[in-house]
Parts: sequence; structure tokens; C-alpha cells
Amino acid sequence: MKIEQEKKYNYDKKTALQKAASWCAYQERSQQEVRDKLYEWQMKSTEVEDIISTLIAENFLSEERFALAYVSGKFNIKKWGKLKIKQGLKLKKVPDPIIKKALHSISDDQYFKTLRNLYEKKQEIEREKNVMKRQLKLVNYLQSKGYEKDLIFLLLKNKDLD
Repeated sequence: MKIEQEKKYNYDKKTALQKAASWCAYQERSQQEVRDKLYEWQMKSTEVEDIISTLIAENFLSEERFALAYVSGKFNIKKWGKLKIKQGLKLKKVPDPIIKKALHSISDDQYFKTLRNLYEKKQEIEREKNVMKRQLKLVNYLQSKGYEKDLIFLLLKNKDLD
């Protein structure tokens, strides 16, 4: 059994800035992700903040751009609801006004359509025979994907009318 050795980083400020810039160019990052990476590289806190300021000034780092990319990816690819997306952005320490703006990029029609599609797909594969238990499982599934209760119940109410 191999013992994993801790990696030793010994970057100067210039090298760390170059590495961080290329890391940010590869994919949108939040300020917190970059900050964590720089601390992982054992940079001093003053250097970390200087590097982050430089990355922002040179447009390698943008919280707004990151939030929009995050929302787009999580909604379009993973089919997450707004609650789960918001929670993920808060974990990345994105400010609330930016979160709100990014969530507004999802159209209401597309959001409800995605919710309906998830419901229909899950309903097809759900094996529960008891109607109440089945509905409960569907509601729990949609809530776990981050959709709001009121929208879920509105969907269920409309499905009952069909």
C-alpha cells in the first residue's frame, strides 16, 4: 500500500498568477475557487488577494460570467431547479445580487417545460402501484432536483385535470 505524499508547491507570485490565469481561461471559476486553489499552492494571503485582483482586472475572472455559466450548465445539462442551483452558487460564495441576476437568465416557460419533462420521465419508470405513495415519490424526486414545491403542486394539479 502506497502512502500518499503531500504535494509541495513553491510558486512565486508571477508563476502562480500565470498558472491561475491559465486555470481560469480553461473554465469559468468563482473567486472562491481561485482563492482556494491559491491557498492550496501555499500562497500568502496578501499575494492571493493581489493575484485575484489582477485576474479580475485582466478579465480572467468574473463572478457574473461564472454564475451565468454555472446556471446554464446545471439547468440545461443536469436539469437542476433554481433552489439547487442557488444553493450551489452560495457554496461557491457568489454574492446574492449576482445569483439573482443569473437565475433570471432561465426563462419561466423553459423552466416549467423542463419540470414537466422530468415529471413525465420519472412517472414512466416509477413502479409504485399505490397512487399516494407514487405521487409522494414523484414530489420528493422533483424537490431533490431543486424545484419549488408550489410549482410541483401546480404541475400535479394540472396533470389531475388532464
